Amino acid sequence: MNFFNYIKSEIKFFNSYERIFYPIVIIAVIIISILTKDSKIALISAICGITYTLFAGKGKVYCYYIGLTGTFLYCLIAYKNGFYGNMALYGLYFFPMQIIGIFKWKQHLNKEKNEIYKTKLNNKERIIYLIITALVTFIIYELLKLSGGKNPVMDSFVTGFSVLGQFLTVKRCIEQWYIWSIVNLVSVIMWLIACINGAHYYATLIMWLIYLILGFYFYFKWKKEIENP
Repeated sequence: MNFFNYIKSEIKFFNSYERIFYPIVIIAVIIISILTKDSKIALISAICGITYTLFAGKGKVYCYYIGLTGTFLYCLIAYKNGFYGNMALYGLYFFPMQIIGIFKWKQHLNKEKNEIYKTKLNNKERIIYLIITALVTFIIYELLKLSGGKNPVMDSFVTGFSVLGQFLTVKRCIEQWYIWSIVNLVSVIMWLIACINGAHYYATLIMWLIYLILGFYFYFKWKKEIENP
């Protein structure tokens, strides 16, 4: 199967809303980025991030290949804006987790749809993971205060809960969308403050807004699939 036939075979698993939503959002991000004279790195990072989230939500393994590029670029952006927690998160955790995700997802693939099988946690697992995440978030907060990072409260929250979100993503758990929705909302606020203070990373702000929308959308998609396998 050549590349174009492969793309054609994949498109049939995307519904009409997803086929329309993706190009419109990408075009909008590009236009806004040009009009606001945004960072080119931020633009490419946003395109990679939105593409990754859409394909991850669809359960496509190749989302991680795109994620590797987006992760590296976002790491640079976070560093330039003094969000050292985000920088460490993406460079030291997200990047290797993209590679792990490729192998883990390939082990649980629905060959017919070329998508992963979705799962959910039990109540005991949810409590344990939340307690561990709260402790990790507190440790990160203390470290960020010592390092002089900007906005250590939001940065540590996003960093700590993103660790859990990515872990649940690799585990194929629907609970990831709860976590991502909270992380995305806080990240929108964090980058909105950065843009108000003069940072030209509007594409990054829009990227997090799109993440927020996709988080809610894919929660209901995964819930439906789990309840009606």
